[in-house]
Parts: sequence; structure tokens; C-alpha cells
Amino acid sequence: MSEHFQFEAPASADILIVEDEPKLAELLQKYLAAAGYASRHVARGDEAVPAVREKRPDLVLLDIMLPGMDGWEVCRQLRGFSDVPVLMLTARAEEEDRLRGLELGADDYICKAPFSPREIVARVKSMLRRNSHLQRAAGEAAAPSPASPLQIDDVRHQASVRGEMLNLTPLEFRLLKTFASAPGQVFSREQLLNHLHDEYRSVTDRAIDTHIKNLRRKLEPCFPGHNAIQAVYGVGYSFELPKSD
Repeated sequence: MSEHFQFEAPASADILIVEDEPKLAELLQKYLAAAGYASRHVARGDEAVPAVREKRPDLVLLDIMLPGMDGWEVCRQLRGFSDVPVLMLTARAEEEDRLRGLELGADDYICKAPFSPREIVARVKSMLRRNSHLQRAAGEAAAPSPASPLQIDDVRHQASVRGEMLNLTPLEFRLLKTFASAPGQVFSREQLLNHLHDEYRSVTDRAIDTHIKNLRRKLEPCFPGHNAIQAVYGVGYSFELPKSD
């Protein structure tokens, strides 16, 4: 069984920068330091996974075009053992490229052209803040009954089915929490976007579909023969656990 690191909000965040352009990485480190964050830097994709295993950073800034291993493969491997938030840095503005990163488990992405270190730091702050915020009011509404096979731990930012932890990204966790708050209710894509907070400026309707596809795939082994997330044509998505449970 592969090890699995769960993300918990840090008191003082440590950022891993995976970027092969030294000047750009140095600039990011300066801006992150000014914002109060510690950071470390690796220049090759094949160095990123060992660095996350060893240091367990609180967030990864991940470039796509890297020597040794591209950012897509790095992200895919990270999601095999870690829930660390991943912000992809991409020089490729095509939507298909961005959606590919999200499908592999990235939480968000930002284009490098034009390059704005202030915007990147702002996005880092936003991602860390929404991962550490307990959302008490929403958490009370989302809490399933003790008898439910699905349990959501808002404090630890974890979800489990019959005691088995689900390997969810932070964004997938928020989606599942939204669905679990109102079983059977049909959520439009716009409503789901709103539940992910305003900071998710780059998350589009198509990206929501990608995250739901990933979440549905992770739920399938827990409920064999039952599709917990149903697409409602022309409206959105609904969530319901099997009646036998």
C-alpha cells in the first residue's frame, strides 16, 4: 500500500518551487520571502517527487516544461501519495493544456506570460488560506449523519468511506463537501464554482467537469455499481449515496 500524506494547514508555510529557469525561481523566492513564506527550489522534474517525499512542503509551484520529467508527470506521481496543493505555472495558454493539468490532480494554474510574481504570491496566499480555513458554518451544514458511510472531517480536511480515507485533492474535498451538504440536490456548475470561493478565478465550467470526473473515479471503488455523482442534462450535477448504505 502506498504511503499517503494528508495536507493540514501550516502555521508557517513552506513552498517548493519546481522551475528550470534560475532567475525566475530566484525572483519567486524573493517575493515569497517578502510575504513571509519559506521556500526551496529544484530545477528538474525528476527531483520534485523526492523533494516532496523528503520535505513535505505545504504547496508546490510546478512548471510544466522541465528537464528530466515534465510537470504533468510530476503532478501525476505526486497524486499517488500526497494531497499537497499544486499550483501549475504554464507558458501554454491553451485550455486543453490547462485542463490536462487539472485532470492529473493540480488544484489551480496560472499563466507565466505575462509573468507577475505578485499575482503568483497572491494565488499562493489564497490557496493556503482556503485550505486552512475551517468554514465552520458550511461545515456544520455539510456534516453527514454518524450512520452514513461517508464521513467528512472538516478540521483535518479529510473524507472517508467506511473508515477508508479517500485520496482527494483540496479542491475535490471541497466539491465532495458541497455535494454531501445536500444529497439529491442538483447543483449547477455556477453554484459549484461559487462554493469553491471567488479566489478560483481560473476554474472554468470545463475544469469543474474535469474535477468531478476525477472525484467520481475515486468514489467508484467505494460504491461498486453505483454512480454517486449523476450528471443532470442541461442543469448540472447531483450526489446521492446508494440506498442500501
